[in-house]
Amino acid sequence: MKKRILVTGGTGYIGSHTVVELIENGFEVIIVDNLSNSKIEAINGIETITGIRPVFEKVDLCCKEEVDFIFNKYTDIEGVIHFAAFKAVGESVEFPMKYYYNNMNSLLNVLNAIQKSKNQISFVFSSSCAVYGNSDILPVSEDLPLGKPTSPYGNTKLFAEIILQDIVKQFENLKVIALRYFNPIGAHHSGFIGEAPLKTYNLIPILTETATGVRKEMYVFGNDYDTPDGTCLRDYIHVVDIAKAHIIALKRLIEENKISDYEYYNLGIGKGFSVLDIINTFEKVSGKKINFKIVDRRVGDVAEVYASTKLANEVLNWKAQLNLSEMLLSAWKWENEFRNY
Repeated sequence: MKKRILVTGGTGYIGSHTVVELIENGFEVIIVDNLSNSKIEAINGIETITGIRPVFEKVDLCCKEEVDFIFNKYTDIEGVIHFAAFKAVGESVEFPMKYYYNNMNSLLNVLNAIQKSKNQISFVFSSSCAVYGNSDILPVSEDLPLGKPTSPYGNTKLFAEIILQDIVKQFENLKVIALRYFNPIGAHHSGFIGEAPLKTYNLIPILTETATGVRKEMYVFGNDYDTPDGTCLRDYIHVVDIAKAHIIALKRLIEENKISDYEYYNLGIGKGFSVLDIINTFEKVSGKKINFKIVDRRVGDVAEVYASTKLANEVLNWKAQLNLSEMLLSAWKWENEFRNY
């Protein structure tokens, strides 16, 4: 019998790509999402790619009763991949209470339901490099102590990891891997799913919308950082590479091929690209000229961060496969040809 996996936030960007990988690896998926920053049509893309339509339940994870209902309805859940969270750094600075309430309550309600279920649960948590704060040591490795995040969003990821590290010691039915993403970009090679936020935007959707003319120009927040060209430098990684890492992590937990009941790994390519690098590379792969404007720095941004991926490479036997040009070309294909809903 196929193992049943609950994916919170499964119609979102990384969630939908991970659902595809789960289905293609023989898992049965239940998606729960409140559609606050995604669309139900993502299910159509998943079905087109895999030939299987996953179960979908519209659920507000901040409502304890709704979460309990899901675990009572699907009593054979063996794994949870927890993506559900608000994720925009800038928005979190402006509306911190919104982020603390949503991101922490949703996690706590899921953990409470897991405790009551008594099932042995393999739990993969969607974390972030934001937990390291503004590290002076690069590349960022898992050996570094967790820092002071520069935004409420980052704080929620840090608090969540602290909670999970404490809870896993008390829950006999729980084992956890936290995956600390750097900057996911790109889209599925088919073009049927990609990044399609409703409210909050990251760099790449803004870039591609500028290329199509939906936006007249894009802003580059600061050009006076201590980086080669003065713009922020980040470790960008293809969303499909990240999705594949979730499958590896989940299988590691299910097969109990683990070092401890709580593990954590960086996911990146181990190299940084500046905002201007991204714009220049996109112009080359797309043939489009991008109209951009340099503006003041944005609160919450750090100058430079990129990963050491040695631990994930050696322990998980995972390594990012897709390069920056492939990331940006897939994002452009999604925006230009397929993002029609």
